[in-house]
Amino acid sequence: MRIAIVGDRNPDSVTHRATEDAFDDLEVDASWVPTPSLHSDPALLGAYDGALISPGSPYASMEGALAAIRYAREHGLPALGTCGGFQHMVVEFARNVAGIAGADHAEEHPDAEHLVVTPLACSLAGQEHRVRILPGTRAGDLYGAVDSPEPFFCTFGLNPAYLARLEGAGLRFSGFDDDGEPRILELPSHPFYLGTLFVPQAAHPRLGPHPLLSGLVAAAGRRREAGRAGR
Repeated sequence: MRIAIVGDRNPDSVTHRATEDAFDDLEVDASWVPTPSLHSDPALLGAYDGALISPGSPYASMEGALAAIRYAREHGLPALGTCGGFQHMVVEFARNVAGIAGADHAEEHPDAEHLVVTPLACSLAGQEHRVRILPGTRAGDLYGAVDSPEPFFCTFGLNPAYLARLEGAGLRFSGFDDDGEPRILELPSHPFYLGTLFVPQAAHPRLGPHPLLSGLVAAAGRRREAGRAGR
């Protein structure tokens, strides 16, 4: 099984080291795929069974990250976006599904007309906060719980002005903080497509691997087995 880590590896990044450690613990072959190469050829992801859209934005190529996310969404590739990955999943969906031409990210293009990702009222960097998970969702099924403490490293999140329009186009928000702000997104029509504003791979493994990472690996395994059966 092969998992692509979509992003631009920084050995000094706490979240990047946590990402590598988490996949090592799961005994999964995970390798970094830089965003500039995906801008040129997002079909590179076709060689993988799943993808993790890494934390650590801004990416070297925002368009490369968005191309990778679109490829995963359109080709049924299991994908989990964390922190910056969540934010860019919002941008990609807004642009290409919800019809919000020019949807953008305030960190990279603060003067854009349609900023679907904007600064949080308060930075969450380096904090742990409870996330409430909706039952009856994919996240709810994976957690098997109604809330979970999660580590955050972000300063940007969903612009709530666009929430209803994104939901109307088919995106579902399945986890929220205590103030009702979205912290998990998913696409019910996709085999496995989730985004988290927190970084599950940086969570202390109190009870073993994080359920969202285990879910990604399980979905990637199913895709791999389906590919073998089809040959």
